[in-house]
Amino acid sequence: MASNFTPYYALVFVAVLSILLVLALLVVNAILGPKRRSRVKMTPFECGNEPWDNPRKRISVKYYLVAIFFIVFDIEAVFLYPWSVLYRGLLKQPGYGILALWEMLLFIGVLAMGLAYVWGKGDLDWNPGAKR
Repeated sequence: MASNFTPYYALVFVAVLSILLVLALLVVNAILGPKRRSRVKMTPFECGNEPWDNPRKRISVKYYLVAIFFIVFDIEAVFLYPWSVLYRGLLKQPGYGILALWEMLLFIGVLAMGLAYVWGKGDLDWNPGAKR
């Protein structure tokens, strides 16, 4: 008699194997890894340049705004993929195809208005005081 968990045995096997591999690599690194620490090795590395400021310095809020706007618009744009996959099936049903098209056009319109608002407000400009 087959168990209800039979399909998951392979998943559990891969998970356990992965954990064992990670632990083995950590042990090998602890045994064979270099242990000579120096002041030069412990300094922060910034793409080959010498660190020029305190790493705890605050980052401009502009970065956070652009990152949040990217996440919001990116997540909303992800909704286009399942709609595009299902749209062909909706076209076969009378009335649903045109309704789905208008709903998606409304959705894209709301996205476009949000982007126009953010752009017009100047929140996407890195240097708002610069001449164009």
